[in-house]
Amino acid sequence: MTHETTPAAEKEPLAQGVSILLIDDDVELCELLREFFAGQGVRLESADDGRRGLSLALEGRHDLVLLDGMLPGLDGFEVLRLVRRQSQVPVIMLSARTAKADRLAGLGAGADDYVPKPFDPDELLARARAVLRRSGRPAQAVDRLEVDGIRLIPSAREVWREGEIVPVTTIEYDILEFLIRSAGRIITRDELTAALYRRRSSPFDRAIDVHVSRLRKKLGAYGTRILTVRGTGYLFRAGPSGEAER
Repeated sequence: MTHETTPAAEKEPLAQGVSILLIDDDVELCELLREFFAGQGVRLESADDGRRGLSLALEGRHDLVLLDGMLPGLDGFEVLRLVRRQSQVPVIMLSARTAKADRLAGLGAGADDYVPKPFDPDELLARARAVLRRSGRPAQAVDRLEVDGIRLIPSAREVWREGEIVPVTTIEYDILEFLIRSAGRIITRDELTAALYRRRSSPFDRAIDVHVSRLRKKLGAYGTRILTVRGTGYLFRAGPSGEAER
């Protein structure tokens, strides 16, 4: 990945709240882009094989997918074809395959843009903004999440309840935002651990459970919206309040 000087106008950051999925088996690149986009206030989730990436891409939680053309498990071009059968999420292909035929194949399969490797992260940012703008998705997203009386301000990492700020820790905020963005879907402990700690969970690791318990207490009556799914994980329930299984 190269990094050259880019005009200031092209460095305008994506807004807080934009969610990106990166499907690439290059661990170092995933970490570099995660840090780069974090500096833009953007959450980047990654998958290192095609099948896992396809599953995440079809969940509908991301505003943009960055997809490597050569992946283990399922080729990137096949992932793109399968995504396009069910979703119109914007996709930018990232590939070392730079031949004209490869670029045309990617665009023909439904990619919104095709970026050859190595690339400059600022150029990727500019292309991401352009793709989001063309797709009608918010390149400059509203910096607020609201669900039934709970309000999150991603740029400030604040939680509000009935007009009052709730004092939460960094990890508690991350858990709540992750659950709210996935409202109505069961989130496994493995998913939460991978998203928060970048590692797999252990059967004896109860740290997530402790954080969720504390978060529930801080949210008061709203804490019952975080449901425990025994032996699996958690689910944030929007709408009528439910009883959390303890």
